[in-house]
Amino acid sequence: MARQKSERRVVPQGRRKPVVTQAPEQPGGGKAAPVVASTQQLELLFETAERPQSESKPEHEAESAIGMEVVCERLQSAFEKVAANKGAPGPDGQSIARMSRYLPAMLSKLRSALLSGTYEPGTIRRVWIPKAAGGQRGLGIPNVVDRVVQEAVRQVLDPAYEPTFHEASHGFRPGRSCHSAVAAAREHLEDGYAWVVDIDLEKFFDRVNHQRLLGRLAQRIKDRRLLVLIGRMLKAGVVMPDGVVVATEEGVPQGGPLSPLLSNIVLSELDQELGRRGHRFVRYADDCNIYVRSERAGQRVMASVTRFIEKRLRLKVNASKSAVGRPQERHFLGFSLRRLPRFGAVEVLLSERSQERLAAKIVQLTPRWWGNSLRACVKRLNAYLRGWLNFFGICTRRIQRLLHFTDAHIRRRLRAIQLRHWKRKRSIARGLIRLGVRRRTAWHRTYAGRKSTWALSHDTAVESALTPAHFAGLGLLSLEEMWRTDFPIAQRRLEP
Repeated sequence: MARQKSERRVVPQGRRKPVVTQAPEQPGGGKAAPVVASTQQLELLFETAERPQSESKPEHEAESAIGMEVVCERLQSAFEKVAANKGAPGPDGQSIARMSRYLPAMLSKLRSALLSGTYEPGTIRRVWIPKAAGGQRGLGIPNVVDRVVQEAVRQVLDPAYEPTFHEASHGFRPGRSCHSAVAAAREHLEDGYAWVVDIDLEKFFDRVNHQRLLGRLAQRIKDRRLLVLIGRMLKAGVVMPDGVVVATEEGVPQGGPLSPLLSNIVLSELDQELGRRGHRFVRYADDCNIYVRSERAGQRVMASVTRFIEKRLRLKVNASKSAVGRPQERHFLGFSLRRLPRFGAVEVLLSERSQERLAAKIVQLTPRWWGNSLRACVKRLNAYLRGWLNFFGICTRRIQRLLHFTDAHIRRRLRAIQLRHWKRKRSIARGLIRLGVRRRTAWHRTYAGRKSTWALSHDTAVESALTPAHFAGLGLLSLEEMWRTDFPIAQRRLEP
């Protein structure tokens, strides 16, 4: 296909009528537009995307009303949402509290800049957090004012895009959660789809193609100012921990209010393709499970879907983490599913990875050399246990045994902390006597042999003194008791 260059831009010929544009004030060069690209440059970018605007029209006429004026009307509510999240300052160091003192004047200037098209997003502060499976995940923390603008844009775009998302998509959507995703996966297994194609996207948020994303947005958004604004947000530079500013050529930085919606817009194309093929699938963010009836069918689906993701979406499938297998062998949102062959019912279990994380977190929260009071340790432990069970409490009856032993393990670690606090064996014996142990038994069990603190924490005399009732008096929560009380549906027998 012949191409001609005009003002250092590449314009396709022979496919559509030439685009009439005005000369930009700051023309860019190369294939990608710079951060300061003008409206005309982004306009050309949308027209040369894989799917031109003329290929599909908005399904609802109300979508044509999406524009910068509506975004400006949402700035006040956007700030309230950002303030409620209590986020950290961005690279400029401005906190939410400082911004709230000058809110009216700031919002007035912000509206003027947005409407005139002169608003420029600031840089993004990079923060590295450890991943549960190992390695590090990069988060991007924008400035507070940029988070307000992103939240306002999200509030405008979300009502237009939410009805278009597939029903099998559960991530970052109102009324949906990890629990709804697990429930949907459970239904597929009950219907006889006993094999899962587990697809893991490698560094999805870092690999999103800006050109394709902006092209899809242009199919619904008609206000060029809003499209230019989103393009500038995507191109915002990233300040690394060492102070080096890195240019952003692809990807959607995690940490901003707009990132989840943009990720769903990107992956909605995958959802529509899977739905068109008639597949049973569940997707939560970049975790996608496709359910099939046989291993051979799973291998075929894995090959064809991988080609679609890498060729069409320009993303990368992580071959080392993606596989075809039985659901009980795979890790989906912290759970594993097991279909009972005799009854056809499906158990919701903790995955091995989630069990390992729970054990490691308990060790972290109950160090043997804990220097504060035991009640303070229990308070910190309770906060984690309550949140953990709120997420994993949907597991079925087989989890009760695990919860029982986890409660016992927590109490033993707390006994070891108490013995460390008593320090000397003489103090340990006196402490046991105060808690009701017979004098002779306390002295004998404490001085019998050279037991370590951990070994002594499992001694019958120590267990009879530091009982479950004793720790309950300190406020310790029991995972097993909370599960019985708060999740009665999960305790039902699966057999008919």
